[in-house]
Amino acid sequence: MRRFSSKAVFLSNNYHLPLLPSQSNTLIPIQSYSSTRFHDPPTTHFTSPAPPSSSPQNPSKFNPTHNEIPRQSSHRGSGFGLVRLENNNPEDSAATSHSHDEFAADVEKVYKILRKFHSRVPKLELALKESGVVVRSGLTERVLNRCGDAGNLGYRFFIWASKQPSYRHSYEVYKAMIKSLAKMRQFGAVWALIEEMRKENTMLIGPEVFVVIMRRFASARMVKKAVEVLDEMPKYGCEPDEYVFGCLLDALCKNGSVKEAASLFEEMRVRFTPTIKHFTSLLHGWCKEGKLMEAKFVLVQMREAGFEPDIVVYNNLLSGYSVAGKMADAFDLLQEMRRKGCEPNATSFTILIQALCSQEKMVEAMQVFVEMERSGCEADIVTYTTLISGFCKWGKIDKGYEILDSMIQKGHAPNQMTYLHILLAHEKKEELEESLELVEEMRKIGCTPDLNIYNTVIRMSCKLGEIKEGVQLWNDMEANGLSPGLDTFVIMIHGFLEQGCLVEASEYFKDMVGRGLLSASQYGTLKELLNALLRADKLETSKDVWSCMMTKGCELNVYAWTIWIHALFANGHVKEACSFCLDMMDAELMPQPDTFAKLMRGLRKLYNRQIAAEITDKVRKMAAERGVTFKMYKRRGERDLKEKVKAKKDGRKRRSRRRQWGGGRGRANLGVT
Repeated sequence: MRRFSSKAVFLSNNYHLPLLPSQSNTLIPIQSYSSTRFHDPPTTHFTSPAPPSSSPQNPSKFNPTHNEIPRQSSHRGSGFGLVRLENNNPEDSAATSHSHDEFAADVEKVYKILRKFHSRVPKLELALKESGVVVRSGLTERVLNRCGDAGNLGYRFFIWASKQPSYRHSYEVYKAMIKSLAKMRQFGAVWALIEEMRKENTMLIGPEVFVVIMRRFASARMVKKAVEVLDEMPKYGCEPDEYVFGCLLDALCKNGSVKEAASLFEEMRVRFTPTIKHFTSLLHGWCKEGKLMEAKFVLVQMREAGFEPDIVVYNNLLSGYSVAGKMADAFDLLQEMRRKGCEPNATSFTILIQALCSQEKMVEAMQVFVEMERSGCEADIVTYTTLISGFCKWGKIDKGYEILDSMIQKGHAPNQMTYLHILLAHEKKEELEESLELVEEMRKIGCTPDLNIYNTVIRMSCKLGEIKEGVQLWNDMEANGLSPGLDTFVIMIHGFLEQGCLVEASEYFKDMVGRGLLSASQYGTLKELLNALLRADKLETSKDVWSCMMTKGCELNVYAWTIWIHALFANGHVKEACSFCLDMMDAELMPQPDTFAKLMRGLRKLYNRQIAAEITDKVRKMAAERGVTFKMYKRRGERDLKEKVKAKKDGRKRRSRRRQWGGGRGRANLGVT
């Protein structure tokens, strides 16, 4: 294990300052832009936080820290990510600890009950009633958070809790539930919940609820629906303002709908007074799309509206130059910022460092780091993580450990992302033992592994065939209060499949389904699992997997049915495939032409014309109801079946004629004589 060195690494003694390009008197025009996020590592795009909590219904000021990464304050403990802020009030700390202890046991008890009985509502309600858990303020929200991405589990408890006497859901609980449902794209349930909130108490409905819905619609690229939320808000007694409009622009720009955002901005300029945050969103969006001319036009509009570029705008432009590899222009812009009185911050330098790291120019990156500290701008956790990421990306793990050591000795507590970059480097070299020791080292300094950390180590364990170690890590993760996400399940399922542990893979898949995590994007995993089971002659197990999806409320589309039917057909289970095809049509889903053709060929071999006729009649009827032409189906299936049968009859007739007129072998004999 590469442990931290006992001596600090004095970086400033090992590198020389870079020679900055000549300064210019004008703002450098935009050349290129690419969004950078902290995970890559720094983030410089516009982010709208929640409105002030003191006025949840009328945030009169749109005043987010647009685009800015939380920076290190005068306290060493305050930084980016999950590093704790210092708490100088012991009473507050005691209260927080007491609250945690008060809910922890009940949260775990409820979570285990939800996992066990979530598909059987009567038993679930009875188990919750007999558990002795008293629903109270704060508990419901903690349970929803514990359920994580498994929104179905949280919704079950939400419904049960609402029926308990002397308890009413708070604004925060409703907001958490709406966020969870919207993440699952259950928008119908979201609006139903808002209606319930209006009936309970109109004061519960605040702008942030609608912001959540906007962001989810935007992430699903449902632009019209996202915009329609603005029109729906007054119906619930909540007028949209500049803050809400800014959040909508931000969501659209971040999710690739900047063109629609720009049109909406022009349309709504009279209704909502433009702010620098609005312009920054559009600027970032155009740069992200690579539309630099449009980005420069937004910059002109910003100045015409009386706004001068601030540190966020400059950092976006700086990122554009850096990602495009125009480092000379980027350094010129850095000097331009100083001349304009906008002193570069840690984000500014981190952007340059990241660009140099991506080009494997680690010496130059360290030079910028040294120049940053000498200019009086203190490096923070994001900067250190960027350097660690750069060294680890290029296989220099030892150097990454040296930076980590220096970082800790200077009082900066690393977070999960810092360790993740080192773990990814170990994974690339297939160093499982070193990774496990690093995770243990994290715990010793008080940095609790998160889901990304566990996913990385579990994936490495499965890749190296250490499936038992993967299971142990999974159990450790849940014991620490973390709910496995979709990625975690997929990693484990594939790990078991590669080791031939089909029953275990099926159990994890059913658990994933039960938590409401199955989506169309995971149909590839479904296909791999079903085919593996059927190839191993585990027909009943595969039926059990399919039954689990049917009984636990999964909305299975035609592609899911096609995967199942084709898997059965490919592995010789033609009758079962036909039976499930009929079930599919009973569910008002029409089979695809190639599915129809496959079944017709299979039934021809089995000489089962009765089922073939039944399927054909149903397909013909469904095609007529939907206004779909049956020619494709007829060409791919029905006609093929009839022509083959006809050919056999014609063959019998030809043989009969030959016998009658002395054809075939008799004719040859006649010729000989």
